[in-house]
This record gives sequence, structure tokens and C-alpha cells, in this order.
Amino acid sequence: MATLQVIEEEGLVEHSRALGDRALQRLRQMAKRHPLIGDVRGLGLLMGIELLRDKQALTRATDEAEQVMYAALRRGLNFKVTMSNILTLTPALTISPEELDRGLAILDEAIGEVEGLRTA
Repeated sequence: MATLQVIEEEGLVEHSRALGDRALQRLRQMAKRHPLIGDVRGLGLLMGIELLRDKQALTRATDEAEQVMYAALRRGLNFKVTMSNILTLTPALTISPEELDRGLAILDEAIGEVEGLRTA
């Protein structure tokens, strides 16, 4: 009960909604620049980024997803990969806008690094 009370008193549901919207907007901008990103979805601070090798054939980018995960981890961002090609982001409800922006910047860098390896 104490946890629910804190969530309500500190407005964490609305905080999650606002930051989730902000993150989805930024992830959709990233999807326009990164060929690996096939789809972006989210609800509040629960977000998924589907990585695809080929968007027409819907070929999962399984190796690339793991590479992105480790490239991000080297930079200090931890998340899990589900279904072998979906980057699952679930930051804490108390994350600040600055922390969220930093995490998304790390993700952007990591995806760019892996895409660079694919074309090299």
C-alpha cells in the first residue's frame, strides 16, 4: 500500500505518461535516421524498439540487437532484449528528463555504431 501511496502522492503516473510521450517522440525521430529500427512502441515508460535487418521482409536483426545492447552497456545504459530483436526499455518511474535524454542519446550512439559495423 505504501508504494501505491507514493506513486499517487508524487504524481508518478502522470510523470511516466509525460516522459514516455517525450521518449516515443525522440525514438520515432531516431527511427527516421536508423535503418535498423523497424518499429517503436510504448506506453508510459515501457517502450520497445524492434530492430529489423530488412523492413520489407521483416527479417529480425537478432545479432544486431545483441550488439546494440552491449554497445549501450559499455556506455552505461542497461536494458534487455526480448524476442531476440526487441530492445525493451523500462526506466524507473522516478527518472528525470535529463536522465531519460542521456539514456536515449546512448541508445542512439549504440545503434549508430552497430549500423556502421554493418556497412563497413
